Amino acid sequence: MIKAVLFDMDGTLVQYDGPFQSSWDAVGYSAGLKAEWNRLLEDYFPKKDAYWEWMDANAQLLRGLSFEQIRSRVLPPPYTPGVRETMRALKPKYKLGVLTSGLDFIAAYICQDLGMNFYLANGLSVCDGVFTGTCERRVYLWNKDQHLRELCRSQGLDPREVCFVGDHVNDIPAMNAVGFSIAFAPKDAELLQAADAHTEDFREIPKLISELALEASPP
Repeated sequence: MIKAVLFDMDGTLVQYDGPFQSSWDAVGYSAGLKAEWNRLLEDYFPKKDAYWEWMDANAQLLRGLSFEQIRSRVLPPPYTPGVRETMRALKPKYKLGVLTSGLDFIAAYICQDLGMNFYLANGLSVCDGVFTGTCERRVYLWNKDQHLRELCRSQGLDPREVCFVGDHVNDIPAMNAVGFSIAFAPKDAELLQAADAHTEDFREIPKLISELALEASPP
């Protein structure tokens, strides 16, 4: 029995400009730091053990800049077509959450705007209205399975009662940790092997969850 649906944020719920449709990219680009931001991504992305260092380096670039100015440039987020309809269809049946290595102020906005229940995301520290140059480490890009289990414990859920929806290879560990998984517009063929279902149309997600649940039900 599926009780909750968890969504990746960047590239799944929202589609910002940048290589990964990332909320991090949205913030860096809005701050006028596109060249520096892309250089850091090129340097750090191949180093799977250096994600916290990449976050720290990005946070340093933002030090002293106005949080509100950048927030106003990245919100409201550019939702993937079909997101609102899908949430309306899912809300009567399931808890809805966001698990992302993206940014918490965007995840919080999405949860409030769409009527979702909870989220877990990374943060950029702000004091007196400006970025401090430090970040709040909560979700490691490559360890989403660990963070998914933490989130399930906090919400009183068994991971087997969860459907996870994601789009990129870093979502595969979370997909392997849950009862059902869906690859939305998968960016890599590996997701097709890892997920129980896949779709290019966000509006198909409620139907896929119902079909997967029926297939798993005992006769």
